[in-house]
Amino acid sequence: MFREMRRNKQALPQEACVEVLMRGTSGVLALEGDGGYPYAVPLSYVYSDGKLFFHCAQSGHKLDAIARNEKVSFCVIDEDRIVSEEYTTYFRSVIVFGRTRVLENDAEKRAALSVLAAKYTPDDPEGCERETEGALSRVCMLELSIDHMSGKEAIELARRRAGAD
Repeated sequence: MFREMRRNKQALPQEACVEVLMRGTSGVLALEGDGGYPYAVPLSYVYSDGKLFFHCAQSGHKLDAIARNEKVSFCVIDEDRIVSEEYTTYFRSVIVFGRTRVLENDAEKRAALSVLAAKYTPDDPEGCERETEGALSRVCMLELSIDHMSGKEAIELARRRAGAD
């Protein structure tokens, strides 16, 4: 169902893909937008328990698109360094394909919002708890269950990784 990577020597192992998702702070969620046009929107996220979680408003383009088609992709860029003297870019990124759902259950929603808050404010657990409780009724939480994940890096980084193994 999902295509094999053409330049498989540049493929990241699954563990490295997870590391990228854990390290990243933002990515681009791609959905089927209005009129069949793609809709890609940058979002903050958290990766937890093998899933991705996002927060959003309780109505809008994202939710309308998900209601029409739960299938999405999400891309995180980990490295993007121009190396002009080599006429190339040293890059590393991960793309996830999966299905998104709105968390309706308050316990699920609270848990997802808590891990999201903790990712971005790790030094203030009490503040995270206050913010989570205060925002719970105002935000929508989305869960992306991963069907397929792949990562790719510049051949120069792949060679470095192979030498380190």
